[in-house]
Amino acid sequence: MKTNRSNELYKRAVKLMPGGVNSPVRAFKNVGRDPLFIDHAKGSHIYDSDGNKFIDYVCSWGPDIFGHAYPPIIEAVKKICEKGLTFGACHEGEIILAQKIISHFPSVQMVRLVNSGTEAVMSAIRAARGFTGRDKIIKFEGCYHGHCDSLLVKGGSGLLTGSVPDSAGVPKSFTEHTLIARFNDENSVAELFEKYPDEIACIIVEPCAANMGVIPPKSGFLQYLREVSDRYGSLLIFDEVITGFRLSDGGTQKFYGVNADLTALGKIVGGGMPLAAYGGRREVMECVSPLGSVYQAGTLSGNPVAVTSGITTINAIENTPNIYDELEKRSAKLEAAMLGAGLNVNRAGSLLTAFFTDKTVTDYESACTSDRNKYSEYFNFLLENGIYTAPSKFEAMFVSLAHSDEDIERTCRVIEKFKNV
Repeated sequence: MKTNRSNELYKRAVKLMPGGVNSPVRAFKNVGRDPLFIDHAKGSHIYDSDGNKFIDYVCSWGPDIFGHAYPPIIEAVKKICEKGLTFGACHEGEIILAQKIISHFPSVQMVRLVNSGTEAVMSAIRAARGFTGRDKIIKFEGCYHGHCDSLLVKGGSGLLTGSVPDSAGVPKSFTEHTLIARFNDENSVAELFEKYPDEIACIIVEPCAANMGVIPPKSGFLQYLREVSDRYGSLLIFDEVITGFRLSDGGTQKFYGVNADLTALGKIVGGGMPLAAYGGRREVMECVSPLGSVYQAGTLSGNPVAVTSGITTINAIENTPNIYDELEKRSAKLEAAMLGAGLNVNRAGSLLTAFFTDKTVTDYESACTSDRNKYSEYFNFLLENGIYTAPSKFEAMFVSLAHSDEDIERTCRVIEKFKNV
């Protein structure tokens, strides 16, 4: 596989951007090679600047549930662009998208549109603190909720990949109210509530973890978080930036049958455009400005282009019969191939991760036993055989409706070959 053009572009990029990238995981540091530069994408495939073609299981980290450059979305975005890219003012599309989100997430009674998952989570936590009048929050080891200061403690995603437990530039005082629990461990949560019974504003959790690799909640774990939050007068926040509209049209809340007080959404809700949202119980959201004293604002929030992309994507989900059954079938075939090749696999719906460890992966500690060098071998073998997966052992594989039977079968054959490497 020739990568001359990508290599040239990377040499230029490193002189202009930190590490030559605009998001750390793109640097390919933990898979032992320089990054590819993508030229274009269509359906289930991406094409790099050297003309190499790959079956793509990154799907822009999740939003491309219908594949790249899905025609209805492209057409809708082109049409709305003719009216203007941004108004910095109200427009009807905001109402339509808000109605759609609320109709699919019964726990969400009011919603605020923002621009990124980080902003959605940060704003939801601020609303929880404002509503409860409390300062402390509980997060879980290995769960990543964006790069806001108070949450860069034992975070997942790029922080795990780079073995950075905290970020430089974050004063200790910013994280003194962040309490750390262990994912899938009720006792670790109980201990914190026993120690701070009247001080915890909220629990923030990826209800199905996807940033320390895919780790589903064990039976009863989410129900426990719901119960303990209610018992102590705290709020439960589900970070569904990845899982919203991916595990089901009602996210993990419909998938696992547990509702949150506040929900953060991103990725699919914007159809791949820069858009996210947070919402929840009416009495909590009414604390947000201009109704309440919890301030949050954004010039580009709810911009018409991103909103149109989101509306079109949700419309397509609503009008595609058995979409989640079809994603389940494709994903189950990949899981079976991985298991057949001797890999240790976690899967939830169309999210998968292969862990290179003999341990059952249920939390941050067990996820960290996955062998980075083995994952690098796996990643590079797949890449050289035309399969593009996440360049990090702590990320998920995403399956889209654009992945054809031929794509899946070819991927399964390549995975089968890997066991003989």
